[in-house]
Amino acid sequence: MESLGAVRLIRTTTLAEASYSHAATTEGPTRPVFVAGACPLDDEGDVVAPGDVTIQAARCLTNLEDALRTGGAGLRDVIYTRVLVATADRADLVAAWEVVASTFADHDVPSTLHGVTVLGYPDQLVEIEAVAFVPLES
Repeated sequence: MESLGAVRLIRTTTLAEASYSHAATTEGPTRPVFVAGACPLDDEGDVVAPGDVTIQAARCLTNLEDALRTGGAGLRDVIYTRVLVATADRADLVAAWEVVASTFADHDVPSTLHGVTVLGYPDQLVEIEAVAFVPLES
């Protein structure tokens, strides 16, 4: 197990090696921060970079970090993510995942990557959900 704040990342040698942890847990008194799907929206509410999975993934992560910060958390407090990509092309999934993995770096939380048929906004290709846990303030 790897210790990062209240979040503990768990890897097992009995499963295939992955670019993310197999599981995660928390320790001590914590509170959850649930982030709704971060969308690739600019400050005016418009979808950025229609057709570009990589730029949309990056904007989703920027918006995710803003939501986490507002909830008193950061990327290192995240215990799980779900990455949704509106595509049937595995290359698009990989492109989105590479942005996520690069942003989270060594905090490689358990994640699920889904190819879906459509997302909520016109031209939206990526959406990223997260769950974080932060220590309770004394």
